[in-house]
Amino acid sequence: MKTRVLYIHGKDGSPTEAEHYKPLFPSFEVIGLDYRSFTPWDAKEEFAAAIKGIKAGCDRLLLVANSLGAYYTMNASVGDLIEKAFFISPIVNLERLILDIMAASGVSEEELKAKGLVPSAFGEDLSWEYLFYVRSHPIEWTVPTEILYGSEDNLTSLETVSAFAAAHGARLTVMDGGEHWFHTPEQMAFLDEWIRKSL
Repeated sequence: MKTRVLYIHGKDGSPTEAEHYKPLFPSFEVIGLDYRSFTPWDAKEEFAAAIKGIKAGCDRLLLVANSLGAYYTMNASVGDLIEKAFFISPIVNLERLILDIMAASGVSEEELKAKGLVPSAFGEDLSWEYLFYVRSHPIEWTVPTEILYGSEDNLTSLETVSAFAAAHGARLTVMDGGEHWFHTPEQMAFLDEWIRKSL
């Protein structure tokens, strides 16, 4: 029985990050998805086609997805192709994140709707089209899922990720002192042990 592990990076990440996970899944083929989409509607099509193709070549497909990559995957309606998912610092409520950025930038919904695009305090434009899409396409996710979350995550609150875990029957692990981007030796060691224990 052939098993593949698909790694999906977050924003500004790289499919080469999949190399880190190969020793954690020594018996399986680990593949990094090199996606090009920047919007959830484009990602929905790209991810659906790519994941169907990857699943066609194996019996079992496991998923490791980071940050926005987790949201894009859930939005692609491919849950029936995935046996188990490992989410690292996932964006599980993109609407909440957008609203938080709007609040921090002093941008109201009325202003965003009227202008379409408004610069944010974080250097990227806020988009009414983006917000409207996210609201119009609620996440449906039934895949058995493990979630790793850092207590110092600056994009998603513990309350938000806990609510998602409870609603979707996911198991949540919190690293005290962990950040949204797991990258220090200590954080990566914690991540590695989390995957080993969760397999």
